[in-house]
Amino acid sequence: MNPIIADEPDDLIRRFIEDGMRVHITTTTGRPNALLYAMCRVFGGRRSLMVSIASIHSSAHALALSGAVKHVTTCFLGDSYPSPRPSRLYARLKEGVPFHAEIWSLLSHTQRLAAAASGLPYAVTTSLMGSHLPLATGPSPPEVMRLPGQQPSLLVPALRPEVTLLHGVIADRHGNIVMCKPFGEGPHAAYAASKGVIATVERIVADHVVAAMPQRVTIPGAKVIGLCEARWGGHPQSLRCDRLAGLPDFYLDDYRFLADAASECGSPETAQGWYRRWVEEPGGHAGYLRRLGQKRLRNLARKPQRRPLPQAGRTETPCTDHETAILLAARGIADLVRERGYRSLLAGIGAAHMAAWTAKEILSRQGIHVDLLAELGFFGFSPEPGDPFLFSQLHASRSTMTAGVDQILGNVVGSAPDTNLGVLGAVEVDATGAVNTAFLPDGRWLTGPGGANDVGTRSDCVIVAKATRSRYVPAVAHVTTPGGRVQAIYSQFGTFTRARPDELFTLSAWLPSYAGMPGSATPATLVAAHTCWEPPRRDVTSQAAITADERSILASFDPEGIYR
Repeated sequence: MNPIIADEPDDLIRRFIEDGMRVHITTTTGRPNALLYAMCRVFGGRRSLMVSIASIHSSAHALALSGAVKHVTTCFLGDSYPSPRPSRLYARLKEGVPFHAEIWSLLSHTQRLAAAASGLPYAVTTSLMGSHLPLATGPSPPEVMRLPGQQPSLLVPALRPEVTLLHGVIADRHGNIVMCKPFGEGPHAAYAASKGVIATVERIVADHVVAAMPQRVTIPGAKVIGLCEARWGGHPQSLRCDRLAGLPDFYLDDYRFLADAASECGSPETAQGWYRRWVEEPGGHAGYLRRLGQKRLRNLARKPQRRPLPQAGRTETPCTDHETAILLAARGIADLVRERGYRSLLAGIGAAHMAAWTAKEILSRQGIHVDLLAELGFFGFSPEPGDPFLFSQLHASRSTMTAGVDQILGNVVGSAPDTNLGVLGAVEVDATGAVNTAFLPDGRWLTGPGGANDVGTRSDCVIVAKATRSRYVPAVAHVTTPGGRVQAIYSQFGTFTRARPDELFTLSAWLPSYAGMPGSATPATLVAAHTCWEPPRRDVTSQAAITADERSILASFDPEGIYR
């Protein structure tokens, strides 16, 4: 039986979604945003839907502002562009405002979908171990069971939506959908959906077009109950189209839209205005595209001209604390790769990925190869100079392989954990190396673990974070990533290490040239001023001043100073 083909995404939502349903919203490098907005319009104010989605940021803030959702299962709630940070929309998440939530790591979330897709009641994971995850604000927290055996692992319940929303590249009238890598969480949620898939695609094509590319069909028509053509249906996220059926190679993330959404949705005075302007007033996807304008959309399908990059050695301004921490981390990461032979670097978004990218360039200039990974499915990529966003399609185009979350976090890291070094950030970190990105002591929500828990529980890792007394705390309020595999912590004035995993981190190397303290500063006074940790317990070595060349490398990746 062929799927229902509708003219507008709103028609599909009205036909197939009902109050109380469990709805999954897929996350590839993009998202089915045309369907997400439609669901918010149709169910606004009912607080009736049970939604699962890997991350809530930018356009997905509409879920919170619409009042359509009762409960969310996710891994991240906040903003990811221009930099990762909390959003005030979720400050009261612990109280069930704007909805109740269940928080998992990215890999365990994907593994739960994969289990449901295979008809299994549970998934087995080695993520979450040693942390406070999963977290829940609702009345029925999820149950996990520790499994006996040589390798500690957990049994976690399958995640089975009734309906999955998905945006693909092309489909035929039978609903056979072509998607292009990188896959993000992949097709698992489509197979997991008990009732089926509602999909939008960039173009519905003649049967013979899809029939000629069976190797590219990701979702068979038998799983699809509703289909709609929605050009630019992933906006403001990106989508790779590989020039199929006359489409462009890709369209890029709309950085201006992402930044505006983060800014406006983070303020109670402007959040509802943003929602009205981009969700309610357009009335449907066609109106949304008219509001964006064709010129803006066409520009997203073109590779932008490279900005002039900073000249090597130019240092007109002093190093900021963030820049210093990133560059000390890059040095340290490069040292660890040389000493221990790590073959890949998997970085979280923010200062962490800037440090990993800079370390790769330092090593490359020394003739040492290391692969950069990104959790949504990038393997062995070379960052596009001038584009600092971790998940840009421009970086995917420069990858050795594109895959998905389960291949990167699961297979690549999980099958050979001693060959990968994770690079993570932290909102709170204590001297055991434990990281908190969930709730502050006063109950305010931060962002959530994303894939950091999966990296920190499955491979060695380092942390890069500017030191403040509110960040380097005596004990984290919640453990979202345990510290057992942390090798070093890099701050703006030095490096913290330990001899054994059961010891506390202590300052072992410092930057005498650090400009953030008077000339009389010592390692002990820096630790006391910027952290709540104990003073150094052993001799502290000196680190060389940051060089102009190091600064130039970092500036080539982040010319606008978003992370610096």
